[in-house]
Amino acid sequence: MSSLTIEVETSSSENRHKQLARWVDEATQMCKPDRIHWCDGSNEEYQTMLRLMILSGTAIPLDEQKRPNSVAVRSNPADVARVEDRTFICASTQEQAGPTNNWEDPEKMRQKLRGLFAGSMAGRTMYVIPYSMGPIGSPIAKIGVEITDSPYVVASMHIMARVGTRVLGALGEDGEFVRGLHSVGAPLASNEADSPWPCNAEHKYICHFPEAREIWSFGSGYGGNALLGKKCHALRIASVQARDEGWMAEHMLILKMTSPSGQVKYMTGAFPSACGKTNLSMLIPTIPGWKVETIGDDIAWMKFGANGRLYAINPEFGFFGVAPGTNMKSNRNAMLMVARNAIFTNCAITPEGDIWWEGMTDERPAHLVDWLRRPWTPATGRKAAHPNSRFTILASQCPSIAPEWEDPKGVPIDAILFGGRRGGIVPLVTEAFNWQHGTFMGATASSETTAASVGKVGHLRRDPMAMLPFCGYHMGDYFAHWLKIGKRSDAGQLPKIFYVNWFRTDEHGKFLWPGYGENSRVLKWIFERCDNQGHAVDTPIGRLPEPGDLDTQGLALPAASVAKLLSVDVDGWRQELPLIEKHFSQFGAHLPEGLKDEVKSLAQRLQAAKQK
Repeated sequence: MSSLTIEVETSSSENRHKQLARWVDEATQMCKPDRIHWCDGSNEEYQTMLRLMILSGTAIPLDEQKRPNSVAVRSNPADVARVEDRTFICASTQEQAGPTNNWEDPEKMRQKLRGLFAGSMAGRTMYVIPYSMGPIGSPIAKIGVEITDSPYVVASMHIMARVGTRVLGALGEDGEFVRGLHSVGAPLASNEADSPWPCNAEHKYICHFPEAREIWSFGSGYGGNALLGKKCHALRIASVQARDEGWMAEHMLILKMTSPSGQVKYMTGAFPSACGKTNLSMLIPTIPGWKVETIGDDIAWMKFGANGRLYAINPEFGFFGVAPGTNMKSNRNAMLMVARNAIFTNCAITPEGDIWWEGMTDERPAHLVDWLRRPWTPATGRKAAHPNSRFTILASQCPSIAPEWEDPKGVPIDAILFGGRRGGIVPLVTEAFNWQHGTFMGATASSETTAASVGKVGHLRRDPMAMLPFCGYHMGDYFAHWLKIGKRSDAGQLPKIFYVNWFRTDEHGKFLWPGYGENSRVLKWIFERCDNQGHAVDTPIGRLPEPGDLDTQGLALPAASVAKLLSVDVDGWRQELPLIEKHFSQFGAHLPEGLKDEVKSLAQRLQAAKQK
């Protein structure tokens, strides 16, 4: 792409994959774009997208000295986050989608969407984005193609996935791919002025057709609604592919931990929102001699290797991180990596041409332009950046990125972590007795809502494996898939499973554990337990370290706090049992017997402990 003018290009000139060419032709006939562009993935193409956004008023270039090659984008206030209530799993039957997904009949939904997509790209360019989730050619990777009319999506997909001509080469003439059709739903008539952030205020649909491996997204230009490789493909469609093909597509970080002696362990971790997942993936240990490196911060695809171990890749190429609360204390590596080449969405802008968000600095700037394009001062009384404002950045820019993060065979997983945000009941760290018990831990993962969350403060929300919004089929069947993975005849050394809770509080509501880099002390114990070297004691809820087993050297933490962090509240857990049973009841006959057995076993262990 040598200019801002994108010429009409035909599918036959760019691609020999007949099925793909036919699909693009069908989309062209339906959406009626003015132009078609097949994305090549070049830096020139990326820069052209930035210029298009700047010229159309979508993006503002930031100061080249303060934030080189970076832009700030501000969306429509009606298009700022994933729209879960407009997200559908269009499986053949409602039973297949399950009780935790919105379901619509696939044929009825296709008919509705065809009506919405008809002429939706008039006055716009149709971009065809071939992308690979995972290193191109990896046996764990998958290919998709997204059709979109948004330059913001093209630029963001350049960062979030491997895109362009190389992917078409890997796809070949008959390779399988996931189809993704996206439109902002804002056609332009002749001589009609465009909006800085085109979207459709009336209609938004993010629809998944798992059997056909298709995604249709209409009306939103933001994040996971529009970057179809991310949640839509990498989790909702991939979870179905994983079930059918015998692997795992999980909402998990991947980190590498190295001991002072040079021993390496790889861990994945599933955490609901507001539980510090990105921070943990980029953690800087406070214990001497230990090192943590980043493989991925959001998604893990895992397949069995020839040796029977689970190997994981990060299928993404970049990070789409939540900005507010990110600072040099909470995540130094994230702050350093967004110093250049970034797209910032719905952040505030300083008079000097830099960006700012709440929690970024101890002192708030005297003057800003907020994400709604209005003047802002500390006395204004409103947030300067949107609470879901984001940064989009290449993973390769992360200072803590591991050298092997793009290894096509993946990295062997030693431990799987689940977590939640609980003020009481749940200890700092618990090791599962076995794979089935660990699946039970993940299936009951929960968080108490905070003041920043929707709903009542302190309300308990279950988010199994942090997959509640992202599982593409019946969650009861998803649990059964986990149990099936653990019983595979070719499974060798399965990862150990742990549950962590950084958020336990004292009677005054203050956190007992300092968190951030100090979480490396918990990871160290987990690291040792992977080789059965660290000490642990059996309790009714799992295996826990005793206070002396946790490395707290140099940490000014009262012994009473450590004891409480590692205590098991038997009465509290007995009160938890009915809540777990109620949670499981929604899955009906799809709940696997193994999890029913775990509920009974927990009840028996708690009863025995109570009688002691």
